[in-house]
Amino acid sequence: METTGEDFSETDLHEQHWEQRTFTACDFTGADLRGVTTTGCVFVDCTFTRADLGESVHRTSAFRNCVFDRTTLTDSEFTGCSLIGSTFTDARLRPITLRDTDLTLVSLARAALPKSTLRGLRFREANLMETDLRESDLRDCDLSGARLAGTKLDKADLRGARLDANGLVAASLRGAKVDLDTAIAFAAAHGLVID
Repeated sequence: METTGEDFSETDLHEQHWEQRTFTACDFTGADLRGVTTTGCVFVDCTFTRADLGESVHRTSAFRNCVFDRTTLTDSEFTGCSLIGSTFTDARLRPITLRDTDLTLVSLARAALPKSTLRGLRFREANLMETDLRESDLRDCDLSGARLAGTKLDKADLRGARLDANGLVAASLRGAKVDLDTAIAFAAAHGLVID
């Protein structure tokens, strides 16, 4: 079932179950989506400004270029999902569960996600500027090309993570756990000569 350009703003949609549905350019501003479950759904260019997605569960669903401005996502779960190109601004994200989810080109600038479990996620070319990821589990994450200026990665677990030289210089990494390859890359990025 395909829905295009529909206005769902301020609508009560809580605890609905959606499967294999496609929503394009739909407006969910202020909608009550608490407890919604989606399976194999696709949302393209949709707006979730001030929507409540708390306790929602999403499996193999895609949210492409969607806007989550002041959206509530507490206790929500995303498994096997894609959030490519979506923007999160002042969203309530904690606690949130993200498993095997693609966050390529996502903007999470200034988001507060300390002590989060984000292991193995793809953050390629994501905007994580000034994001608080202190003490988070980022093992095996792909952070290649991610913008990390002012990002707080203090005491984060970055073993097996892929980071560019720019990220290693721009982010705060005090007390972070890294593997040998990252330690060598960090030293080189800071101008040390390894002989």
